[in-house]
Amino acid sequence: MSDLQIFADFAEEVADAGRAAALRWSESEWDVMNKRDEGPFDPVTRADRESELAMRALIEERWKDHGIEGEEFGRKAGAGPYCWSLDPIDGTRSFISGLPTWTILVALLEEGRPLVGVIDAPRLGERYIGHGANGLLITSSSRSRLATSRCRSLSEARLSTTDPYLFSAQEREGFDRIRRSARLTRYGLDGYAYAKVASGGLDLVVESGLAPHDLNALVPVVTAAGGAVSNWRGEADLSKGNIIAAASAELLDEAVALLR
Repeated sequence: MSDLQIFADFAEEVADAGRAAALRWSESEWDVMNKRDEGPFDPVTRADRESELAMRALIEERWKDHGIEGEEFGRKAGAGPYCWSLDPIDGTRSFISGLPTWTILVALLEEGRPLVGVIDAPRLGERYIGHGANGLLITSSSRSRLATSRCRSLSEARLSTTDPYLFSAQEREGFDRIRRSARLTRYGLDGYAYAKVASGGLDLVVESGLAPHDLNALVPVVTAAGGAVSNWRGEADLSKGNIIAAASAELLDEAVALLR
């Protein structure tokens, strides 16, 4: 078994721990708080915090020299090239609204580059895994290879973004050019939208303002399924949080041209 497969198997264990902790708490125990003093409501719950703690504990026990970066508890430096990226509940707004599309995101990075990604959807019983050219969708009853739709034309594309009102005015103009050209647009899916690109249900996701823990797990999953990922300029650097995930390189190029 390769080191990469060992890490991928362990990433599933981490997702299992996060899933169990997130589902443990009832609504009356969530303790919902707003992370921001101003701006859009940015909720965090007891389930977010406990889920990340459970995942961190497992990593610290198994891989003591690995770093960890999580949404709720920040960065723990490692002694080597590997670092785990954790988003315990991606889509907390959906979580506290009783919607099933929130996910747990787990990624392993080597020298800052995502190697393994897991998008776990606990309420839907779905898990999407990507590393290299290996992409899998795992449910309680099946395991199947991930593959995008291979859609190449924006006029045929099913587009998604979490919330168009989170864009700046200039970003909104660019997104609207894509939206007007796309076949249809759906909102509110957070990280689950990228899982649907990887499995062929959606064709294009365009977002901005994402933190590293929001996107690290998404990249290996989409690319393992044959998709393409870039920033809004068509470049590999996602450090500014602007991302396009597309079912094909041709579709990505068309989206980039409109954003420019």
